[in-house]
Amino acid sequence: MAANQQENKFSIVDIRNLHKHFGQNHVLNGVDLQIARGEIVSIIGQSGSGKSTLLRCINGLESYQSGELRVESELVDCSNKRALQQLRSNVGMIFQNFNLFPHLTVAENIMLAPRLTNYLTKEKAQEQALRLLQRVSLADKFDEYPDQLSGGQKQRVAIARALAINPEILLCDEITSALDPQLVNEVLLVIEALAKEGMTIIMVTHEMAFARKISDKVVFMYSGKVHEMGSRKCYLIIHRRLNSSASCRWYCNFWRGQKTLLQMAVFSLSLIRIASA
Repeated sequence: MAANQQENKFSIVDIRNLHKHFGQNHVLNGVDLQIARGEIVSIIGQSGSGKSTLLRCINGLESYQSGELRVESELVDCSNKRALQQLRSNVGMIFQNFNLFPHLTVAENIMLAPRLTNYLTKEKAQEQALRLLQRVSLADKFDEYPDQLSGGQKQRVAIARALAINPEILLCDEITSALDPQLVNEVLLVIEALAKEGMTIIMVTHEMAFARKISDKVVFMYSGKVHEMGSRKCYLIIHRRLNSSASCRWYCNFWRGQKTLLQMAVFSLSLIRIASA
């Protein structure tokens, strides 16, 4: 069996030479990435490197111009509505800004997709919503509305909603970036629990220590390409890539207004120390 065929056999997500552009802006420039079932993959890199667009392509929210993208061996084709519906019944997505419907209660937000796509009765959907809210420690918020919740609680409801379709794959797009620092941990604990259960998780994140803690694979993207990939080596990846001009630019962008040599040196040393722990 050819190497490509073997990788296809064991990859739940298989991406080959993927290209995506918006007009003259080439966002994805030949992405190659294979993800095994049950793998936890963190995608890191500067803003504009194509991370979120890649997730949206995996979920069929964005079409791509060329290359090949398969989920569970099926080609992702945004022109095929039936195939897209099947894809989205297997792939849950959590967004940066929650995307909860403000006019629906917490329970109704969670019940919506199962009732529309899985044709659950109202009673069955309510039972499932309660179980999922218990899972994210929010059962007491069943009848409340999104504007009555904290940011961390909203994101946990969004996680419960994504799980309501019983997905094989969970996509997380910067799910803590809109939260106050003190609320981040409550969301990360839920994702960590899902990772321990064996769910395939692909997350775009700037939570570097968390990525290193739970990831099987860390992907460093720059300018629409996978520049480096490693196993729980995100800190060493960044430090090592400082030797390349691309990563030097990314590193400076990461620091923006905090680019003093002393700060950069201290941060760089901390990366080495943490990665060696």
